[in-house]
Amino acid sequence: MKITCRLAAHSDAETLVALFDEAARWMQLNGIAQWKPGDKDADHFRHRIKEGEVWIAETAEGDTIGAYELWWEDQPAWGIQPPVAGYVHRLMIDRDAAPAGFGRLLLAHAEQRIADSGREFVRLDCLSSNPALRTYYEAAGYRVAGEEPGKVAEDGSRYGVILLEKPVS
Repeated sequence: MKITCRLAAHSDAETLVALFDEAARWMQLNGIAQWKPGDKDADHFRHRIKEGEVWIAETAEGDTIGAYELWWEDQPAWGIQPPVAGYVHRLMIDRDAAPAGFGRLLLAHAEQRIADSGREFVRLDCLSSNPALRTYYEAAGYRVAGEEPGKVAEDGSRYGVILLEKPVS
């Protein structure tokens, strides 16, 4: 299967919402309390496209099978940091259409993009209450760099996250 990644445009916002909601439903069906359908709307993705980068993975036929957000800072989780990292958020996979192992391929794309920018680390976080996702990232070469017990959500609520990072060259 030929897959390409491209930067998202504002016109992709509804596609990203559908991908997020589909991933959230999959999480719920598998007992993972991380995302909820409806938590991210088109305005969220338009904002992320404007403020950072959102990458979409597509098949040769133009079907979206994955996406992720790339931020150049993440103060809510990591605090003020020197510009040495890129921050991956909302790694989303269409589990019905994407090939097995595609999440790692999409992570590799993010890692290469960050390395190409001249930054030294890929950073991400996951809920402290999601040990399966932490294990997934550790198996992909990420190491725990800390914990933020009181990350503030967009709605003002607080939750704990594990901070993970991986050096890139």
